[in-house]
Amino acid sequence: MKEILLIEDDISIAELQRDYLEINDFRVDMQHTGDAGVQHALKGNYDLIILDIMLPGLNGFEICKQIRAVKNIPILLVSAKKEDIDKVRGLGLGADDYITKPFSPSELVARVKAHLARYERLAGNQTNSKTIFVHGISIDKSARKVHVNGEEIPFTTKEFDLFVFFVMHPNQVLSKEQLYEKIWGLESAADVSTVTVHIKKIRGKIERDPAHPKFLETVWGAGYRFNV
Repeated sequence: MKEILLIEDDISIAELQRDYLEINDFRVDMQHTGDAGVQHALKGNYDLIILDIMLPGLNGFEICKQIRAVKNIPILLVSAKKEDIDKVRGLGLGADDYITKPFSPSELVARVKAHLARYERLAGNQTNSKTIFVHGISIDKSARKVHVNGEEIPFTTKEFDLFVFFVMHPNQVLSKEQLYEKIWGLESAADVSTVTVHIKKIRGKIERDPAHPKFLETVWGAGYRFNV
């Protein structure tokens, strides 16, 4: 049974989310403060973390940063704020998804299942040791490592998946909706600004001038293309 850490200060909301997750055969550990949440996150062996941003003590951004420094598991940020700057910040810190309140518990369950399924597929796909070389970049799909001009550059799980998908589909124009569905495993009608944030982060790691990208370019009105 998959175990989820739910860090949410609103006890009634946390209990509702827990009930829906448990109905779907997840084991849920609830914490209601930032300090207790980060301690459990770092010490526990969870499969996924649902993390509210506004918490007593440490906020969700700081917790996300600390978790991502040592663990490679799905992190779903939850917030009542709809501002893009919060979304950009959270995804930039390594969160896999960002959900804005209010949302239905069934949507939360769907996202949890999608992220867990994707991580399981990635974990089970370690037999292919082929390394891809392009533009002075080497991508080891087995070790999930990227080297740019000989220097290893850290990629988050979703950044790596998205970059590999582009490289495996060279010179093709891919829409945000296509990318979101392929990499996040969710319906394209969901918030696809996540894609934009991750592409910006990837450009910062592979492009000489991220403001004027040559490799991963924007095709206005259509999507993005990785040029080879």
